[in-house]
Amino acid sequence: MELTKELEEAIVAPGPQGFHPPSAAELGVLTPDKGYGLKFGHVVGEELAMEAMARTMLTRKNATIFPGPMVLWNWNDHAADKARAVLELAAQLPDVLVIPMPDYRPKYPKVEPEEVINPNHPNLTIWGNKIEACIFIGVHCHYANLTLKMIRAGTNCWTSAICAEQGHEDAMFTVRDSDAAKIRRVAAVFKRVREEMGIKLPENGNNVRFTGLQSKVHGGTTHTNPLDFSIESPVDGNAAQFGHKAENMQREA
Repeated sequence: MELTKELEEAIVAPGPQGFHPPSAAELGVLTPDKGYGLKFGHVVGEELAMEAMARTMLTRKNATIFPGPMVLWNWNDHAADKARAVLELAAQLPDVLVIPMPDYRPKYPKVEPEEVINPNHPNLTIWGNKIEACIFIGVHCHYANLTLKMIRAGTNCWTSAICAEQGHEDAMFTVRDSDAAKIRRVAAVFKRVREEMGIKLPENGNNVRFTGLQSKVHGGTTHTNPLDFSIESPVDGNAAQFGHKAENMQREA
């Protein structure tokens, strides 16, 4: 009943909404102030936005994390630390997919939807993998908002965005100022919500599910432990960066 009421009152609502829906800004949605997030276009406490992300990713089909260039590539020490935090977040979601956005160039004439998501035609990856919930993280704001709007226009995917700056008004759920510590706080909220819902992780830690193409690259393995994709971070010695393995996976594919 509560979710039905929230959807009736939603400003940024799940799609598909047609060819050219208005942007969230046109609907009067602004990015939240520090300490707050957005939930369906309404300003809420930051933790409430995180909880909404968690329930969405834990209950909708083929939930997927889309890491972008700012956490995929080892371009500075803090990127490596944030990449480790993203892996820790992935470790809280049973059967989650991880499909990278390594760059923003159009992928003409063909997109391989099991290999990447691209901001110029994100619907192909959403449709191809039947994704009904996703999180964008490490994607530059202008590309993220473009992509989020296109997903809302043509798919039924519920979108979340964990933003390093002011948040993404075109996501259904967003939090802002997301450094590695904030991402780890999101992971802790996901863990709490998952446990409250009685959802367990596999005992062997292999909770990330490969797409068909990823499975082929990894010798037919269907699942992996996200924390195995790790190298030491120069920030704290315990963090990790998965850009090197992602790059190798792209090359091998």
